[in-house]
Amino acid sequence: MSKEDEITNWFASQSTADANIFPIGIGDDMAQVRGGDDGTVLITTDMLLDGAHFDLAQCSLEQAAYKAMAASLSDCAAMATVPVCAVCAVGLPEGFGEGKLKELHAGLVAVGRRYGCELIGGDMTKWRHTDGRLAINVTMLSKPSGYHPPVRRNGAKVGDCICVTGTLGGSIAGKHLDFTPRVDEALAITRDAKVNAMMDITDGLSTDLNRICKQSGVGAVVFSDRIPVSDVAVNQRGHGPPYGLDAALCDGEDFELLFTLSPQEFEKLPRLKTAPITKIGEITGGGCMGIKLSNGQVERLTPQGFDHL
Repeated sequence: MSKEDEITNWFASQSTADANIFPIGIGDDMAQVRGGDDGTVLITTDMLLDGAHFDLAQCSLEQAAYKAMAASLSDCAAMATVPVCAVCAVGLPEGFGEGKLKELHAGLVAVGRRYGCELIGGDMTKWRHTDGRLAINVTMLSKPSGYHPPVRRNGAKVGDCICVTGTLGGSIAGKHLDFTPRVDEALAITRDAKVNAMMDITDGLSTDLNRICKQSGVGAVVFSDRIPVSDVAVNQRGHGPPYGLDAALCDGEDFELLFTLSPQEFEKLPRLKTAPITKIGEITGGGCMGIKLSNGQVERLTPQGFDHL
């Protein structure tokens, strides 16, 4: 278990939130709050830092802002919910004036409005020292779709198919700044089929699949020759490890959907033109993950993706 997961589990153990008011708490992509008249809202927050999640020496302010908003939209996709609105707080370095703030705003609203998610407010503060870097924190609200409950990580069942959208690996080459949050795809999938568990792949397939397994009390086997490795990951050999299959398993920031559902429901999945769905394995009993190689040998699959701590 990663250090991030350990501290997240500790945070969850300390919570005294009433489950009747907060049906989903710490540990999923979004938390759920039940309000009056049986209405509920879901909330997520993500902080992105210059030098960690983007590098302003190599990307524009609009690209950094796009990523910040799109990352929160991806959380909405991870639970198949409908984005409603967002607020954004920023920590500004010295010399960050009106022009740069307008560039930042342009990146935020460009992707938000694409999904009907308006930027409705926020906060600005400035570092007191000259070496402070830009920090962007987006907090987003969403609502249930109305035809499928918000999909959690803890519902995977033995015998489920394990599926992903799109291709995996090599995001550092540019996809991490220009990805499409799978909001529409998640809603289309859950409109046609009953999904048992889902999340977005942000820390690598091996790490994020392990989170579904741990929270669901199951194991998994994935097939190495079925994992859709991106062309970038295949061709990045010589530019530093990992590459190929290892990149697909460990890179992270793919922002693709990882989900499980029964074989019967798998047959109901729509054909997505924007992000093909690939069945990469199945949920098993026990609690271990394995990867079946092309020679038929099954090896233990350990989580080796990104750890924020």
